[in-house]
Amino acid sequence: MTIPEPPPAGPTPPGSAGAETARPAAAPAGPAAPGSAGRVLVVDDDPTVAEVVTGYLLRAGFRVDRAADGLEALAVAAATRPDLVVLDLMLPGLDGLEVCRRLRAGAGGTRLPVVMLTARGDESDRILGLELGADDYVTKPFSPRELVLRVQSVLRRSARPGPAAPPARLSAGDLTLDPSARRAFRAGRELALTLREFDLLAFLLRHPGTAFGREELMQRVWGWEFGDLSTVTVHVRRLREKVEDDPAAPALITTVWGVGYRFDPAGKGPVL
Repeated sequence: MTIPEPPPAGPTPPGSAGAETARPAAAPAGPAAPGSAGRVLVVDDDPTVAEVVTGYLLRAGFRVDRAADGLEALAVAAATRPDLVVLDLMLPGLDGLEVCRRLRAGAGGTRLPVVMLTARGDESDRILGLELGADDYVTKPFSPRELVLRVQSVLRRSARPGPAAPPARLSAGDLTLDPSARRAFRAGRELALTLREFDLLAFLLRHPGTAFGREELMQRVWGWEFGDLSTVTVHVRRLREKVEDDPAAPALITTVWGVGYRFDPAGKGPVL
């Protein structure tokens, strides 16, 4: 069995079978940090396929564990709790369909994404794999780059946000904002802010010391791709009237000429 693409440049991961975490000796230029994209278990008894798939997943920023048969795959999955499993259908011992069935029956298994990887191209096999819970199905020979894209796509689709945590309070100097209650205070006195004034101030407090253009503020605070930029200018002016000691010489929300505005939490930022 061959794959129509060479492995990525750089050292290849160890080829021995077993539940191992593959680590490149040197990360290729450009990829995300290892593990930042999530953890993937690659299950394939063909060491060439396993090495190539592992190399591409590492390059894409994933942490990768490997198993060469079905029983080993179940043990590694239980021990490492992967974010996704790339699972070959034809395995010694337990085949991929049985492994998928047992993964789905285990604790939390219904939420574990599975991408089936097999030389079988029959529609009935593909349908059976999907019925057992596989989230996608890739037929050999395949493009490793395409497989990585499939893995990334499945993880995006399967992502479930956890319970929303209450937004943390924001503060800078004598300013305090409570995003949950949508209340703002200066030196203990509540400020009468409009909806957009509050959103603008909260955004600036979350990004102290960063200069933003009016176009970016319109997109990120208002959610508008197009609009009259004077809207931002007016809101900044009105907000300064409520949070600055001297709105004519702002020290908190400063103007960065040629760029836009910046929030200086120390309150000592002169107009540039």
